[in-house]
Amino acid sequence: MMQKLLTITLCLFFSVAAQAQSDLPFEVEPITAFDEPWALAFLPDGRMLVTEKKGNLFVVTMDGKKSRPIQRLPDVDYGGQGGLGDVALHPDFATNKLIFLSYVESGKGDTRGAVVARAVLNFTERGGTLSDTEVIWRQYPKLVGRGHYGHRILFDDDGYLWISSGDRQKFTPAQDMQSNVGKILRLNDDGSIPEDNPFVNYLSDNPLADDEGVYGEIWSLGHRNPLGIALDLEGQLWEIEMGPAGGDELNRIVRGGNYGYPVVSNGDHYDGREIPDHETRPEFLEPAVWWTPVISPGDLIVYRGELFPDWRGDALAAGLSSQAIVRIELDGDTAREVERYPMGARIRSVAEGPDGALWVLEDERGESQGRLLKLTPRD
Repeated sequence: MMQKLLTITLCLFFSVAAQAQSDLPFEVEPITAFDEPWALAFLPDGRMLVTEKKGNLFVVTMDGKKSRPIQRLPDVDYGGQGGLGDVALHPDFATNKLIFLSYVESGKGDTRGAVVARAVLNFTERGGTLSDTEVIWRQYPKLVGRGHYGHRILFDDDGYLWISSGDRQKFTPAQDMQSNVGKILRLNDDGSIPEDNPFVNYLSDNPLADDEGVYGEIWSLGHRNPLGIALDLEGQLWEIEMGPAGGDELNRIVRGGNYGYPVVSNGDHYDGREIPDHETRPEFLEPAVWWTPVISPGDLIVYRGELFPDWRGDALAAGLSSQAIVRIELDGDTAREVERYPMGARIRSVAEGPDGALWVLEDERGESQGRLLKLTPRD
Protein backbone atom coordinates (compact mmCIF):
# COMPACT_ATOMS: atom_id res chain seq x y z
CA MET A 1 0.00 0.00 0.00
CA MET A 2 2.80 2.44 0.91
CA GLN A 3 4.57 1.72 -2.38
CA LYS A 4 1.34 2.35 -4.27
CA LEU A 5 0.77 5.64 -2.43
CA LEU A 6 4.37 6.67 -3.13
CA THR A 7 3.94 5.90 -6.83
CA ILE A 8 0.71 7.90 -7.00
CA THR A 9 2.34 10.81 -5.14
CA LEU A 10 5.32 10.86 -7.50
CA CYS A 11 3.07 10.69 -10.56
CA LEU A 12 1.03 13.60 -9.25
CA PHE A 13 4.21 15.56 -8.48
CA PHE A 14 5.64 15.13 -11.96
CA SER A 15 2.25 15.82 -13.54
CA VAL A 16 1.95 19.09 -11.62
CA ALA A 17 5.58 19.95 -12.44
CA ALA A 18 4.99 19.30 -16.14
CA GLN A 19 1.83 21.40 -16.06
CA ALA A 20 3.68 24.20 -14.25
CA GLN A 21 6.51 24.16 -16.80
CA SER A 22 3.99 24.31 -19.67
CA ASP A 23 2.81 27.63 -18.22
CA LEU A 24 6.30 29.13 -18.16
CA PRO A 25 7.10 32.08 -20.45
CA PHE A 26 10.08 30.19 -21.87
CA GLU A 27 10.92 26.89 -23.51
CA VAL A 28 13.11 24.57 -21.43
CA GLU A 29 15.63 22.59 -23.50
CA PRO A 30 17.80 20.01 -21.71
CA ILE A 31 21.32 20.15 -23.15
CA THR A 32 23.44 17.72 -21.09
CA ALA A 33 23.97 16.68 -17.46
CA PHE A 34 26.63 16.78 -14.74
CA ASP A 35 27.34 15.31 -11.32
CA GLU A 36 26.81 18.16 -8.82
CA PRO A 37 27.41 21.09 -11.18
CA TRP A 38 28.07 24.41 -9.44
CA ALA A 39 28.87 27.19 -11.90
CA LEU A 40 29.31 28.07 -15.56
CA ALA A 41 31.01 30.83 -17.51
CA PHE A 42 30.96 31.57 -21.23
CA LEU A 43 34.13 31.60 -23.32
CA PRO A 44 34.52 34.18 -26.11
CA ASP A 45 33.73 31.53 -28.77
CA GLY A 46 30.39 30.63 -27.16
CA ARG A 47 31.53 27.46 -25.44
CA MET A 48 31.15 27.19 -21.67
CA LEU A 49 33.29 26.27 -18.69
CA VAL A 50 31.28 24.20 -16.19
CA THR A 51 32.45 23.17 -12.72
CA GLU A 52 31.46 20.08 -10.74
CA LYS A 53 31.75 20.28 -6.97
CA LYS A 54 33.83 17.10 -6.74
CA GLY A 55 36.66 18.87 -8.57
CA ASN A 56 36.02 18.65 -12.31
CA LEU A 57 36.04 21.42 -14.90
CA PHE A 58 34.72 20.87 -18.43
CA VAL A 59 34.59 22.74 -21.72
CA VAL A 60 31.05 22.37 -23.05
CA THR A 61 29.59 23.32 -26.42
CA MET A 62 26.12 24.80 -26.82
CA ASP A 63 24.84 21.50 -28.20
CA GLY A 64 26.03 19.65 -25.10
CA LYS A 65 29.31 18.09 -26.18
CA LYS A 66 31.57 17.83 -23.11
CA SER A 67 35.34 17.70 -23.13
CA ARG A 68 37.31 15.41 -20.91
CA PRO A 69 37.93 17.03 -17.51
CA ILE A 70 40.48 19.84 -17.65
CA GLN A 71 43.81 18.55 -16.35
CA ARG A 72 46.02 19.86 -13.52
CA LEU A 73 43.25 21.40 -11.44
CA PRO A 74 44.10 22.09 -7.80
CA ASP A 75 43.15 19.49 -5.19
CA VAL A 76 39.81 20.37 -3.59
CA ASP A 77 38.41 19.46 -0.19
CA TYR A 78 35.08 17.92 -1.16
CA GLY A 79 32.30 17.36 1.34
CA GLY A 80 29.19 19.02 2.73
CA GLN A 81 28.83 22.35 0.93
CA GLY A 82 32.47 22.39 -0.10
CA GLY A 83 34.45 21.49 -3.19
CA LEU A 84 35.10 23.21 -6.51
CA GLY A 85 32.91 26.28 -6.79
CA ASP A 86 32.79 29.26 -9.09
CA VAL A 87 34.61 30.00 -12.35
CA ALA A 88 35.19 33.38 -14.00
CA LEU A 89 37.21 34.66 -16.93
CA HIS A 90 39.67 37.51 -16.60
CA PRO A 91 38.39 40.60 -18.45
CA ASP A 92 41.36 40.22 -20.83
CA PHE A 93 40.97 36.45 -21.23
CA ALA A 94 41.17 36.69 -25.03
CA THR A 95 44.81 37.73 -24.71
CA ASN A 96 46.01 36.34 -21.34
CA LYS A 97 43.93 33.10 -21.11
CA LEU A 98 43.51 33.59 -17.35
CA ILE A 99 40.61 31.98 -15.53
CA PHE A 100 39.72 32.25 -11.84
CA LEU A 101 38.40 29.36 -9.73
CA SER A 102 37.04 29.26 -6.19
CA TYR A 103 37.28 26.05 -4.21
CA VAL A 104 37.80 24.67 -0.71
CA GLU A 105 41.22 23.60 0.55
CA SER A 106 42.07 21.70 3.72
CA GLY A 107 44.11 23.20 6.54
CA LYS A 108 45.76 21.96 9.72
CA GLY A 109 43.84 19.43 11.73
CA ASP A 110 40.21 19.27 10.65
CA THR A 111 40.04 22.84 9.33
CA ARG A 112 39.34 24.11 5.85
CA GLY A 113 38.44 27.28 3.98
CA ALA A 114 37.67 28.69 0.59
CA VAL A 115 40.35 30.02 -1.74
CA VAL A 116 40.44 31.77 -5.10
CA ALA A 117 43.15 30.81 -7.59
CA ARG A 118 43.99 32.05 -11.05
CA ALA A 119 45.55 29.96 -13.81
CA VAL A 120 46.26 29.96 -17.52
CA LEU A 121 43.84 27.76 -19.47
CA ASN A 122 45.55 25.98 -22.36
CA PHE A 123 43.10 24.34 -24.78
CA THR A 124 43.79 20.91 -26.24
CA GLU A 125 41.88 18.64 -28.62
CA ARG A 126 40.47 16.72 -25.65
CA GLY A 127 39.74 19.72 -23.44
CA GLY A 128 42.59 21.55 -21.82
CA THR A 129 45.07 21.89 -18.99
CA LEU A 130 45.87 24.55 -16.41
CA SER A 131 49.29 26.07 -15.90
CA ASP A 132 50.85 28.76 -13.69
CA THR A 133 48.17 28.22 -11.05
CA GLU A 134 48.43 30.69 -8.18
CA VAL A 135 46.22 31.11 -5.09
CA ILE A 136 45.51 34.83 -4.74
CA TRP A 137 43.05 34.79 -1.80
CA ARG A 138 42.19 32.60 1.21
CA GLN A 139 39.43 32.65 3.79
CA TYR A 140 40.94 33.60 7.12
CA PRO A 141 40.98 31.87 9.49
CA LYS A 142 40.44 28.29 8.36
CA LEU A 143 37.67 26.74 10.46
CA VAL A 144 36.15 23.39 11.37
CA GLY A 145 33.02 22.39 9.44
CA ARG A 146 31.92 22.11 5.82
CA GLY A 147 29.31 24.83 5.41
CA HIS A 148 28.75 28.42 4.29
CA TYR A 149 31.79 29.04 2.12
CA GLY A 150 30.01 31.48 -0.20
CA HIS A 151 32.92 31.88 -2.65
CA ARG A 152 31.10 33.40 -5.62
CA ILE A 153 33.46 35.51 -7.76
CA LEU A 154 32.80 38.37 -10.17
CA PHE A 155 34.77 40.92 -12.18
CA ASP A 156 33.40 44.45 -12.58
CA ASP A 157 33.87 46.79 -15.53
CA ASP A 158 36.94 48.36 -13.89
CA GLY A 159 38.67 44.99 -13.58
CA TYR A 160 38.26 44.59 -9.82
CA LEU A 161 37.60 41.10 -8.46
CA TRP A 162 34.69 40.66 -6.04
CA ILE A 163 34.48 37.65 -3.72
CA SER A 164 31.63 36.59 -1.44
CA SER A 165 32.83 34.93 1.77
CA GLY A 166 30.33 33.04 3.95
CA ASP A 167 30.28 32.99 7.76
CA ARG A 168 31.24 29.25 7.83
CA GLN A 169 28.29 28.65 10.19
CA LYS A 170 30.27 30.33 12.99
CA PHE A 171 28.06 33.43 13.37
CA THR A 172 30.30 36.00 15.13
CA PRO A 173 33.17 36.14 12.59
CA ALA A 174 30.78 37.99 10.26
CA GLN A 175 31.23 41.01 12.60
CA ASP A 176 34.93 40.40 13.32
CA MET A 177 37.19 42.78 11.43
CA GLN A 178 40.16 40.47 12.04
CA SER A 179 38.55 37.85 9.78
CA ASN A 180 37.46 37.95 6.13
CA VAL A 181 34.66 35.45 6.91
CA GLY A 182 31.08 36.71 6.48
CA LYS A 183 32.18 39.53 4.20
CA ILE A 184 32.08 40.88 0.64
CA LEU A 185 35.63 41.51 -0.58
CA ARG A 186 37.19 43.60 -3.34
CA LEU A 187 40.63 42.86 -4.76
CA ASN A 188 42.83 43.55 -7.74
CA ASP A 189 43.17 40.69 -10.21
CA ASP A 190 46.46 39.58 -8.62
CA GLY A 191 44.99 39.45 -5.11
CA SER A 192 46.44 42.76 -3.98
CA ILE A 193 44.27 45.32 -2.20
CA PRO A 194 42.92 48.39 -4.02
CA GLU A 195 44.03 51.60 -2.33
CA ASP A 196 40.48 53.00 -2.24
CA ASN A 197 38.91 50.09 -0.34
CA PRO A 198 37.02 51.36 2.74
CA PHE A 199 39.15 49.76 5.47
CA VAL A 200 42.70 50.09 4.14
CA ASN A 201 43.51 52.53 6.97
CA TYR A 202 41.78 50.44 9.64
CA LEU A 203 45.07 49.38 11.23
CA SER A 204 46.36 52.93 11.69
CA ASP A 205 42.98 54.04 13.05
CA ASN A 206 42.83 51.06 15.45
CA PRO A 207 46.32 50.51 16.89
CA LEU A 208 45.27 47.39 18.86
CA ALA A 209 44.14 45.62 15.70
CA ASP A 210 46.24 43.12 13.77
CA ASP A 211 46.65 41.76 10.22
CA GLU A 212 46.24 44.78 7.99
CA GLY A 213 45.73 42.63 4.91
CA VAL A 214 42.43 41.22 6.14
CA TYR A 215 40.94 44.64 6.82
CA GLY A 216 41.99 46.01 3.47
CA GLU A 217 40.14 43.28 1.57
CA ILE A 218 36.78 44.04 3.18
CA TRP A 219 34.11 46.02 1.31
CA SER A 220 31.11 45.09 3.48
CA LEU A 221 30.43 42.89 6.50
CA GLY A 222 27.66 41.19 8.45
CA HIS A 223 26.78 38.54 5.85
CA ARG A 224 25.69 34.95 6.49
CA ASN A 225 26.06 32.80 3.36
CA PRO A 226 26.28 35.03 0.27
CA LEU A 227 25.85 32.72 -2.72
CA GLY A 228 25.16 35.29 -5.43
CA ILE A 229 26.72 38.62 -6.44
CA ALA A 230 25.85 40.67 -9.52
CA LEU A 231 26.18 44.17 -10.94
CA ASP A 232 23.11 46.02 -12.16
CA LEU A 233 22.99 48.08 -15.36
CA GLU A 234 24.37 51.11 -13.50
CA GLY A 235 27.31 49.15 -12.05
CA GLN A 236 25.82 48.87 -8.54
CA LEU A 237 26.67 45.63 -6.71
CA TRP A 238 23.88 43.42 -5.34
CA GLU A 239 24.27 40.34 -3.16
CA ILE A 240 21.86 37.53 -2.23
CA GLU A 241 22.35 35.28 0.79
CA MET A 242 20.72 32.47 2.72
CA GLY A 243 19.17 33.47 6.02
CA PRO A 244 18.83 31.07 8.98
CA ALA A 245 15.28 29.77 9.62
CA GLY A 246 13.68 32.42 7.42
CA GLY A 247 15.08 35.75 6.32
CA ASP A 248 16.88 35.12 3.03
CA GLU A 249 18.17 38.52 1.88
CA LEU A 250 18.85 40.55 -1.25
CA ASN A 251 21.15 43.44 -0.38
CA ARG A 252 22.31 46.50 -2.27
CA ILE A 253 25.98 46.55 -1.31
CA VAL A 254 27.43 49.92 -0.26
CA ARG A 255 31.02 50.78 0.54
CA GLY A 256 31.82 49.90 4.15
CA GLY A 257 28.26 48.78 4.88
CA ASN A 258 27.37 46.50 7.80
CA TYR A 259 24.37 44.23 7.13
CA GLY A 260 24.03 43.08 10.71
CA TYR A 261 24.37 39.29 10.81
CA PRO A 262 24.33 37.63 13.34
CA VAL A 263 23.23 40.54 15.54
CA VAL A 264 20.09 41.03 13.45
CA SER A 265 18.23 38.94 10.89
CA ASN A 266 14.66 38.68 9.67
CA GLY A 267 14.94 34.95 10.38
CA ASP A 268 15.63 33.04 13.60
CA HIS A 269 18.02 30.33 14.73
CA TYR A 270 17.20 26.77 13.67
CA ASP A 271 16.72 25.78 17.31
CA GLY A 272 13.93 28.34 17.66
CA ARG A 273 15.86 31.09 19.43
CA GLU A 274 14.84 34.49 18.15
CA ILE A 275 17.19 36.91 16.40
CA PRO A 276 16.21 40.59 16.56
CA ASP A 277 14.83 41.90 13.25
CA HIS A 278 16.68 44.54 11.26
CA GLU A 279 14.19 47.22 12.25
CA THR A 280 15.32 46.94 15.89
CA ARG A 281 18.88 48.08 15.08
CA PRO A 282 18.86 51.00 12.64
CA GLU A 283 22.67 51.19 12.61
CA PHE A 284 22.65 48.09 10.39
CA LEU A 285 21.60 48.17 6.74
CA GLU A 286 18.29 46.46 5.97
CA PRO A 287 17.81 44.10 3.02
CA ALA A 288 16.11 45.45 -0.08
CA VAL A 289 14.04 42.23 -0.20
CA TRP A 290 13.76 39.38 2.27
CA TRP A 291 11.98 36.04 2.13
CA THR A 292 10.15 33.92 4.70
CA PRO A 293 9.52 31.15 3.68
CA VAL A 294 13.01 31.07 2.22
CA ILE A 295 13.92 30.62 -1.43
CA SER A 296 17.44 29.30 -0.61
CA PRO A 297 19.30 31.36 -3.22
CA GLY A 298 22.21 29.70 -4.97
CA ASP A 299 23.21 32.31 -7.54
CA LEU A 300 22.30 35.75 -8.89
CA ILE A 301 22.57 37.57 -12.23
CA VAL A 302 21.19 40.80 -13.64
CA TYR A 303 19.74 40.27 -17.10
CA ARG A 304 21.26 42.49 -19.82
CA GLY A 305 20.08 40.90 -23.05
CA GLU A 306 17.34 41.56 -25.60
CA LEU A 307 15.86 38.07 -25.96
CA PHE A 308 13.66 38.69 -22.89
CA PRO A 309 13.16 42.46 -23.37
CA ASP A 310 10.79 42.90 -20.41
CA TRP A 311 13.41 41.43 -18.09
CA ARG A 312 16.29 43.73 -18.99
CA GLY A 313 17.74 45.17 -15.77
CA ASP A 314 15.93 42.65 -13.55
CA ALA A 315 17.77 40.29 -11.21
CA LEU A 316 17.31 36.54 -11.56
CA ALA A 317 17.99 34.38 -8.51
CA ALA A 318 18.55 30.61 -8.65
CA GLY A 319 16.35 28.96 -6.01
CA LEU A 320 17.42 25.73 -4.33
CA SER A 321 14.69 24.73 -1.85
CA SER A 322 12.19 26.85 -3.79
CA GLN A 323 13.08 24.92 -6.98
CA ALA A 324 12.52 28.06 -8.98
CA ILE A 325 14.02 31.00 -10.78
CA VAL A 326 12.98 34.17 -8.97
CA ARG A 327 12.74 37.41 -10.98
CA ILE A 328 13.35 40.59 -9.00
CA GLU A 329 12.78 44.12 -10.28
CA LEU A 330 15.60 46.51 -9.34
CA ASP A 331 14.70 50.19 -9.11
CA GLY A 332 17.52 52.37 -7.86
CA ASP A 333 17.99 51.51 -4.18
CA THR A 334 14.86 49.37 -3.98
CA ALA A 335 13.82 45.94 -5.23
CA ARG A 336 10.80 43.65 -5.26
CA GLU A 337 10.04 40.13 -6.38
CA VAL A 338 7.82 40.27 -9.47
CA GLU A 339 7.58 36.65 -10.60
CA ARG A 340 8.64 33.13 -9.74
CA TYR A 341 9.15 30.40 -12.32
CA PRO A 342 8.85 26.81 -10.96
CA MET A 343 11.50 24.53 -12.44
CA GLY A 344 10.75 21.22 -10.70
CA ALA A 345 14.33 20.86 -9.42
CA ARG A 346 16.81 22.64 -7.18
CA ILE A 347 18.47 25.39 -9.23
CA ARG A 348 22.14 26.01 -8.47
CA SER A 349 23.22 28.49 -11.12
CA VAL A 350 21.89 30.76 -13.84
CA ALA A 351 23.86 32.57 -16.54
CA GLU A 352 23.13 34.69 -19.60
CA GLY A 353 24.42 33.41 -22.93
CA PRO A 354 25.86 35.51 -25.75
CA ASP A 355 22.49 35.79 -27.52
CA GLY A 356 20.50 36.54 -24.36
CA ALA A 357 19.28 32.98 -23.75
CA LEU A 358 19.41 31.77 -20.15
CA TRP A 359 21.53 28.77 -19.18
CA VAL A 360 20.64 27.01 -15.95
CA LEU A 361 22.30 24.30 -13.84
CA GLU A 362 20.24 21.99 -11.67
CA ASP A 363 21.68 21.01 -8.29
CA GLU A 364 21.71 17.21 -8.48
CA ARG A 365 24.31 14.50 -8.08
CA GLY A 366 24.92 10.82 -8.69
CA GLU A 367 22.56 8.91 -10.96
CA SER A 368 19.97 11.71 -11.08
CA GLN A 369 22.59 14.24 -12.30
CA GLY A 370 22.08 17.97 -12.61
CA ARG A 371 20.98 19.02 -16.07
CA LEU A 372 22.22 21.98 -18.06
CA LEU A 373 19.12 23.71 -19.43
CA LYS A 374 18.71 26.37 -22.10
CA LEU A 375 15.78 28.76 -21.69
CA THR A 376 14.42 30.72 -24.65
CA PRO A 377 11.16 32.72 -25.04
CA ARG A 378 8.06 30.89 -26.15
CA ASP A 379 6.82 31.83 -29.62
